[in-house]
Amino acid sequence: MNGLVNEFGAAVRHFRESHGWSQESLAERADLNRSYLGEVERGAAMPSLATAAKLAGALELPLSGLLAHCERQSS
Repeated sequence: MNGLVNEFGAAVRHFRESHGWSQESLAERADLNRSYLGEVERGAAMPSLATAAKLAGALELPLSGLLAHCERQSS
C-alpha cells in the first residue's frame, strides 16, 4: 500500500510541476493546506478519495487520469 501512496504523491508532484505551479498555488486551487499537500507529495499522507478528486480537478485532470499515471509508474 505504501508504494501506491508514494506513487500518487509523485504523480501529483509531476503534474503540478508540469503546470509550473508551486505547492502553495496547487494547494490554493484544490482548497487544501500547503503543508498537507507537501505530505501527500512525499507519500507521508494518504489522501481520501474526495481529496484525490479535488487534486485531480485542480490539476485539470480526471481522477482516472491521475490514478492511471500512478499505475503506469508502478508497471
